[in-house]
Amino acid sequence: MAQFSVTYEIVTPESAEAGDADERGFIGRGLDLRDAIDAVTATRTNEVNGIECIEPSDSHGEFRWLTVYNGMEFKTGACESRSLHIPDNVTGHSRRRIARLLGITR
Repeated sequence: MAQFSVTYEIVTPESAEAGDADERGFIGRGLDLRDAIDAVTATRTNEVNGIECIEPSDSHGEFRWLTVYNGMEFKTGACESRSLHIPDNVTGHSRRRIARLLGITR
């Protein structure tokens, strides 16, 4: 069974000025697909505008990760993104199915 990882990155107005993220790391490792999808579509706070967009690491169907970009937190100005990292043994067809589960259509 494939094991997925989910990472996050938080950019604040101050860190954006410096050209870097304020914080980044792992949400989870060794997750099954259901838990990974739940983790990548969650946010650390409910004070955001929701998901702004979801994009693959490349557009040729063999992407290595999918990134969910969340809206800005209205209290802090921080923006969080989360990425679902696809294991190497997952086929291109299955990668495209995972993308469709997250709402990416082609």
